[in-house]
Amino acid sequence: MDTSGETVRTDKLGRRLGPRRKYTIAEKRALVEETRRRGASVAEVAQRHGVNANLLFGWRRLYQQGVLREESSATPAVLLPVKITTPTLVPAEREAGKTPAAKVGGLIEIEFASGQRLRIRGRVDRSTLTRVIATLSRR
Repeated sequence: MDTSGETVRTDKLGRRLGPRRKYTIAEKRALVEETRRRGASVAEVAQRHGVNANLLFGWRRLYQQGVLREESSATPAVLLPVKITTPTLVPAEREAGKTPAAKVGGLIEIEFASGQRLRIRGRVDRSTLTRVIATLSRR
């Protein structure tokens, strides 16, 4: 769906030169809906609009999964519930009569939905916590 009127520059092997074309959700939906018409060929629709057929097949899959909805790009992030509790004392700490926070200067414990826990003991400043959260966010 190249409406710019510009020709795509290619090298001697036919590979595209320059930045890739970005398609809006509306453009993707229009192409997918065109392929869903009776007697339509995905390869012909792709060629007519200058799109790789494999890309169009991928968009069809996303369309069937409901990902190519107009409002999908504006969907807000889903937040997980958080429960704040008092620290639990392990037997050795209970015997010593000290809480982990008093013993080492601080404790942050994050429990994931999978049941795994991340404990950070000691002094935790803003930059350390920011790095930990950023690292976990990438996974």
